[in-house]
Amino acid sequence: MRTRRTVLLDLAASAFALTRAQPAGAATEEAEAAGAVAAIRVVRATPGPPERPEITVPAGYELLAGAQYQVTSRAEFTAFVQGPASGGVTVHVRWPGQPIRSVIAGDRRLPMTDLAGDGTAVAVDLPVVGASAAADSPTIQLWSELSGVDSGILWLVAHNDPDRAAGVWQGRAWPAGEVRAVVSYVAACDAILRDCGAAAEARRRGHFFALEGFETNNPLHQDNPPHWHMSYYPGATTRAVPATVPHFWVDARGRTFYNGQDVTGQGRSRYSADRPAPIFDGAGGRVLTTVIRADGGLDVIPPYGPAYSITSVTGDYTGPVEILRGGVRWRTVVTEDLVRDGILRIDVSGIDQDPARERVEYEYDALTGSVLQRRPF
Repeated sequence: MRTRRTVLLDLAASAFALTRAQPAGAATEEAEAAGAVAAIRVVRATPGPPERPEITVPAGYELLAGAQYQVTSRAEFTAFVQGPASGGVTVHVRWPGQPIRSVIAGDRRLPMTDLAGDGTAVAVDLPVVGASAAADSPTIQLWSELSGVDSGILWLVAHNDPDRAAGVWQGRAWPAGEVRAVVSYVAACDAILRDCGAAAEARRRGHFFALEGFETNNPLHQDNPPHWHMSYYPGATTRAVPATVPHFWVDARGRTFYNGQDVTGQGRSRYSADRPAPIFDGAGGRVLTTVIRADGGLDVIPPYGPAYSITSVTGDYTGPVEILRGGVRWRTVVTEDLVRDGILRIDVSGIDQDPARERVEYEYDALTGSVLQRRPF
């Protein structure tokens, strides 16, 4: 059975493979080869200036050194523990003056033993089973899976919070507009792929599309500049090749202005406005064509049937966006992600005389992204 963690591990492996295609530091390679690895994320009760707690691990274990392995943000501290593989080793966390809200590993809140009586010192049992830091990156990926591979669309929403900003995003302006716009783009693409039959055809063939945004909290994969994906995998996992992975860059108003599209074994092709970018299946058949619009939106053109356009009446994609089908207004898309409450709302509504409407609210664990409930609103 494929779980959220399995999916994230597949994605982490794919991202890591792309990263390791470049020369890696020998020290990093030696560190990750020395034993099993586990990420541990310590969440403070109250965000504040970035600082780090004291983490004590048993003999034979150590914390990986380096800025990508020991990461501070206003809300959290993340570290990677290395040592012999184990189903659980006792780790002590002490954070003077800072009550600890939770300790996260994978998509679990680890049971905590309060050692100080005030929550500032706790003990947890941490599984250490990852083959590498990248293999255990689901600990720091706060994503919700809204639909899975078996549906023809793997739809993942990244939940970005300025208090969790790490790495490159800690030292620059928070990309609030980009974060909002990306959720609306992938929601619009979900509606398009289902309506035009592309999702059903991918499912029939055992393939899938992947709709994803970007993260501001993952030091192992610095998602910058802000972008989103509508990728195609000709198989049952993200390891299927040749995959097509567009990177649609967006500006502060959410306007798409560039697509760096990767195809396995072919490198990156660069597309700007009005230049068609084809997406092929593993056998060379055309699945879709995308074209960045001059207004900052995106045309999605199936091989058969009407073309679709994601556009905005105001030219600002950080609010409601419209979908045209065959040049006619078809749907509006409004999204809202309340990351600190763990609530995601997606409203896809028909235009004018079209009564179609789907308003879905997802309740998710605000610290792991795991979906707890799906309901209309």
